[in-house]
Amino acid sequence: MNFTVKVMDFNNMSQMKQELSSGQCAACLMQYPDTEGNVYPDLVRQVSEHCKQNKALSVVATDLLALIMIQSPGKLGADIAIGSSQRFGVPVGFGGPHAAFFATKEDLVRLMPGRVIGISKDSHGKPALRLAMQVREQHIRRDKATSNICTAQALLANMASFYAVYHGPHGLKQIAQRVHRNTIRLLHALQSDGYEVFNTHPVFDTIKVKPTAKHGGLDGVKKRAAEKRINLRYFEDGQSIGLSLDETVTTQDFSDLLYVFNVPASSSEISNSLSLWNATNTLRTDHILSQPVFNSHHSETEILRYMKKLENKDVSLAHSMISLGSCTLKLNATTGIIPCSWPTVNQLHPFAPVEQTQGYVELIGELEQDLAEITGYDHVCLTPNSGAQGEYTGLRAITGYLASKGQSQRKVCLIPTSAHGTNPASAKMAGMDVQPIKTTKQGTFDIGHLKEQVDRYKDTLGAIMITYPSTFGVFDTELMETIDLVHKAGGQVYLDGANMNAQVGLCRPGDFGTDVSHLNLHKTFGIPHGGGGPGVGPVCVKSHLAPFLPQHALRPTCLSVTDHGPDPNMRTFCSAPFGSASILPIPWAYIKLLGRQGIRKATEQAILNANYMLQRLRPYYPIKFVNQNGLCAHEFIIDCSDFEKYGVITMDIAKRLIDYGFHSPTMSWPVPGSLMIEPTESESLAECDRLCDALIHIRREVDKISEGEWPKDNNPLKHAPHTAEDVTRSNWDRPYSREEAAFPAPWQRDGKGPFDKLSKIWPAVGRLNDAYGDKHLQCVMPPVHQTGNC
Repeated sequence: MNFTVKVMDFNNMSQMKQELSSGQCAACLMQYPDTEGNVYPDLVRQVSEHCKQNKALSVVATDLLALIMIQSPGKLGADIAIGSSQRFGVPVGFGGPHAAFFATKEDLVRLMPGRVIGISKDSHGKPALRLAMQVREQHIRRDKATSNICTAQALLANMASFYAVYHGPHGLKQIAQRVHRNTIRLLHALQSDGYEVFNTHPVFDTIKVKPTAKHGGLDGVKKRAAEKRINLRYFEDGQSIGLSLDETVTTQDFSDLLYVFNVPASSSEISNSLSLWNATNTLRTDHILSQPVFNSHHSETEILRYMKKLENKDVSLAHSMISLGSCTLKLNATTGIIPCSWPTVNQLHPFAPVEQTQGYVELIGELEQDLAEITGYDHVCLTPNSGAQGEYTGLRAITGYLASKGQSQRKVCLIPTSAHGTNPASAKMAGMDVQPIKTTKQGTFDIGHLKEQVDRYKDTLGAIMITYPSTFGVFDTELMETIDLVHKAGGQVYLDGANMNAQVGLCRPGDFGTDVSHLNLHKTFGIPHGGGGPGVGPVCVKSHLAPFLPQHALRPTCLSVTDHGPDPNMRTFCSAPFGSASILPIPWAYIKLLGRQGIRKATEQAILNANYMLQRLRPYYPIKFVNQNGLCAHEFIIDCSDFEKYGVITMDIAKRLIDYGFHSPTMSWPVPGSLMIEPTESESLAECDRLCDALIHIRREVDKISEGEWPKDNNPLKHAPHTAEDVTRSNWDRPYSREEAAFPAPWQRDGKGPFDKLSKIWPAVGRLNDAYGDKHLQCVMPPVHQTGNC
């Protein structure tokens, strides 16, 4: 990933052919439809063909709703299609969050920086869906990973998917045709009344026009648009106007647009001059979304039942604690989430006039100030959409700062071997040379090796990335010495804020002397991130790095920064100035409601819960890392590797926990053969005890295997999880009872507490065949007979 990309614009085919024939072109990126609304399938087809001839990739950025009517990029020969799924029922939300899509051909799928669904089968031979290639590659390949991506916009992807399921191909086609029909009506009205139309190809939903003196010119249109509270796009030439329509445009909205453009209503009859219906080579002719799921759930009753059916297959925080270490799956308070549904929050365009966004500006400004106070830094940028994006942004600030000092040679980034895998991947993306720092058996920095590396790279050292507390769940006592060593050698110190839930209110990274950190608002500050997203990864910096934070051509991205440094437009890392702005009310409310004392108490409770569980489990499992007092930070690691001699691996324990009603802790990371447990402050003593009791009970099951009571290959751990179909089959030939299989815990059998037999969380499938799933990637929805009732 450590490479420089040269970007060139081309405005004609001959120029593009010349660049391709040079042999230096890796790919061509086309917008289809383009920014002015033109739809040109012939150009996409020609460029794609020339790319193939010159061994380059053709990439098309496109619009999902437009693709309902126009030919698909794949049909036109493109290798990759990208875009946003926001068009499918997701609010614009002042810029986000939205799920992007990345579609490619099968021969490129294993180079994709993300996950795809694989068709696997469970232990009973039933087909099942699973995330293929699901091991986070950064933890294995580190700086050689395909990308630093760690957050998937899962919630938004689900919203867009249900939009397609609910409307189906027929409904989507009706929506697309309505949008297109209104666009053509408006275009014809403007054209008939003297507006100059810039569109030269068929259009779908976007047009570009120029008003005349007859219509009051540009100023007249602006005045009437403001009167009707309609925002339009005003091009840089100071004369032309762009506008796009969607399915929410009403009859009144259309009348208002005619008024804004000073066009009589009688001119709005439909014309086919630039209509897709008049361009047969542009229209899509193949069938889409033919699978049963897109043709079955077209009423609110049906879609809600379908959604509930899918929900019943998940173990979520609504059922029990999710103790995934280093993930901080805490309560997502309803109070903070409700504002996300307000139109005043989710219906603003990210480039709306500043005077229309003062509420957002005030909220963002307060959140920046609060996070700066909590972390001890001078400035905060809320643009990054994930922790990994925050890492990349912070590292780019470091490299920009060093370059401004004439120290561009400082490219070495020291990273402990225990670091999150995204650290080395992000450093490589930022153009840095990653060098490792060893860790001790106690889980702390090897200070001796650090000194050696600092001395070895003293002339080229750019930064060190450290996580505090460490990914092993301990507070490194060598932190201050590490910071001092790196600063004296001329480097900057990046403190990864992924484990900030052990610091908030107790200590501040900025006070340690570090230069930059990122936060995970979707972990520490209450934003939901089940399934992977949405995320917000703000970057917090000392003042000397502030001029090198991300900037945007249309809006400031950090309200407290006035010095934007050199070439600010070259540092646009996100299409929206404030990233996933519509979920920022959640951390804002989290901080305001808890207050200074509340956030400190939350941190103390998180650490207390972790240490309580550590002490309960210590007699049954070896604890991998603790400090000199035998304590941990907000998470801890139990070592399960010794059970392997009995045929029990961590996967068996993880699957068996499902029978007890729990999602597994983090498995085999950062230490192979281990489980990392993080209870957070949200869980009660009773819930912490239930998970401890489940793990203790599983340890006793391991003892039965070690003592020979159960065979190594025929026991509850090896057959877990147990489905309802499994335990109700007539033939039961296992050395343990059906009750031991499905209701192993006393609280499940005696009816006490929330997890009795009636509230049993039944797994939807048995143990999956991971190897089979990784070999059978399913890039498109298969016929129903291949997946059964997955």
